[in-house]
Amino acid sequence: MGWHAVVVMVGLVSGADGPIRYLALGDSFTIGTGTPENLNFPSQLRAMLKKQGREVRLENVAVNGASTRELIRDGLPALAVVKPTHVTLAVGANDLVRGSGPAEYRARLKQIFTKLTAAGLTGNRLLVIPQPDWSQAPIAEAFGDRAELRTRIEAYNGILAEETKAAGGVYVDLWPLMVEQGAKKLFTSDGLHPNQKAYTAWAEALLPRF
Repeated sequence: MGWHAVVVMVGLVSGADGPIRYLALGDSFTIGTGTPENLNFPSQLRAMLKKQGREVRLENVAVNGASTRELIRDGLPALAVVKPTHVTLAVGANDLVRGSGPAEYRARLKQIFTKLTAAGLTGNRLLVIPQPDWSQAPIAEAFGDRAELRTRIEAYNGILAEETKAAGGVYVDLWPLMVEQGAKKLFTSDGLHPNQKAYTAWAEALLPRF
């Protein structure tokens, strides 16, 4: 177990705010399952920052299938090594799929945010995004009724938004965009995960926060 990361340095000179040490925490929607590694949203965000002349060290320690439990165990130890200036967090879909109830999900989020804020990550240094509307994915019915899934996804995203705000982070509400992307079927060939075009829009929405 544990986390694995590849350090990537981009840019020749730092921007006005100095080098960015960017740690991406999450699950398959962050690692970009079904999409080339350089086209998941953290990698596209890194490339956009490079175009602005910023120096970025990206470590994406997201893991396919990770829930809040695995993120606490395997992802958060990276904080001590990376000492990030910025973090993106996206987690919850696997909690939902595995039947972790809302109270359990909230409790683990509190543990996660306690660690992140203790590392000095607040405001725009802690950007949190919702899980996408995978209830519209081609294979979503394998996980249950689409309408029920949509309701549960929104409920878990609501908890994530509340806990982000309580911790002093920034919840970047991509939900309207994600619903639109779902309607347009911007999914990879696996029929579940967003495609590179969807991730481009996520990265563009996050870019002004860095």
